[in-house]
Amino acid sequence: MTAPDPSLEAAETAFREVLAESPARAAVLLVDIHPADAVEWLRDTEDRDRSMVFGALSPTCQASILEHADEALTQELIAPLDARLLTQVLEELPSDEAADVLIEADDRVANDALERLSPATAESLRTLLSFDPESAGGIMATDFVVTQPGERIGDVVKSVRKGAEDIEPDVGVFVLDQQRRPIGYLSDRALLTHTIHSPVEEVMCEPFVVAVDEDQEGVAQLMAKYGLQSVAVVDDAGALLGVISAEDAAAILEEEVDEDIALLVGVGADQQQTRLPVLVRVRQRLPLMGLTVLAGLASAKILALALGHGSGEEGGVQQAILRYLPLIVGLAGNVGIQSSTIFVRGFATGEVDEDREWPVFFTEWGVGTIIGALCGVATWLVAGFIESSTPGLGAAVGFAVFAAVAWAAMLGGIVPIACRGLGIDPAVVAGPFLIALSDVSGSAIYIFVAREIAMR
Repeated sequence: MTAPDPSLEAAETAFREVLAESPARAAVLLVDIHPADAVEWLRDTEDRDRSMVFGALSPTCQASILEHADEALTQELIAPLDARLLTQVLEELPSDEAADVLIEADDRVANDALERLSPATAESLRTLLSFDPESAGGIMATDFVVTQPGERIGDVVKSVRKGAEDIEPDVGVFVLDQQRRPIGYLSDRALLTHTIHSPVEEVMCEPFVVAVDEDQEGVAQLMAKYGLQSVAVVDDAGALLGVISAEDAAAILEEEVDEDIALLVGVGADQQQTRLPVLVRVRQRLPLMGLTVLAGLASAKILALALGHGSGEEGGVQQAILRYLPLIVGLAGNVGIQSSTIFVRGFATGEVDEDREWPVFFTEWGVGTIIGALCGVATWLVAGFIESSTPGLGAAVGFAVFAAVAWAAMLGGIVPIACRGLGIDPAVVAGPFLIALSDVSGSAIYIFVAREIAMR
């Protein structure tokens, strides 16, 4: 892990100080900041100030920031823009990025902005918007250079230089036949290492092509497997429609991996989980927790049928408490893993830096506590019905569930934070260690609390 850049930290401090006095003056400080850093600063800015800062920037700066912003932030930033201002931003963006911005814009404003663009640009964007956003057509760019057989490398280089400001960077040049079908490909390296008099036919290599309706994840995997700089996107007749760059493919793979991991542990597919409202996070995670509660209650019923209800009043209560132990292990483990996954991913992506560790911890603990309360109430009601012969047992089990889950949520944040503080990779420790710790400690808390309440 590299040390924080003192100059960047000082610049952010200056930005915050000026922002308190004048958002317009604060916007001036963003001009010389890398757009990726500007995005992070804007995320941590109040909604009203964020809109004012973004609105004070030039269209060029606004476009650069939008290229690095996620969908949620893009939607917030462009919401105050009218059609005229949005058009100015779209003109500064590559075609694929412009299409992504239009998707997040208000429909009326987006349509008005398209009417203001040049006919060729508007038609290109409408074509992109007509494709499934998660298909090859939805992520391709339409700004690129092509050539034909018979041209020389020098002519191609001139074409690239002429359109350098408007074309998608680092995608090379495709050689097309008279039906606009890709028959060859010239990489940037090939253009630089061959003489200007070389015919393109002698330099070009076999192009990689994908169908316009191909799934974006499949395209990204293809490019990663073969180390491709770009691929051509073609229609049913094989004619070139657009290109996909290696940079876009890498971003897609990262996004897909993040989404798959998030869905695997039931935390939702949003990229910026730690910035979502607490209740939104609770709603996203409840389905998995509800399934865990049902499975735990079913296990308790199966154990009751298999083991009976114990001998004596005290023995029966103790055995009933133990029957719900699988529910605790499942709930506490899931909640703890959810919280730790959020932290481990946040540490890896920079979403959770040292300044945000404890604010994120308390919100995640709040999410886990609310989930614990809801699951506790559900368990109380169902267990109370199942264990109707033992008054008060349902309440004891329900409250114990709440205590154990809230504890597991706390561990899910504390363990990764402690690992990072000690210089230990949280991804290595937070998984197996956290599962073992939450299982043992959660079970102990559950049994203690349930016994104390039920035995009174």
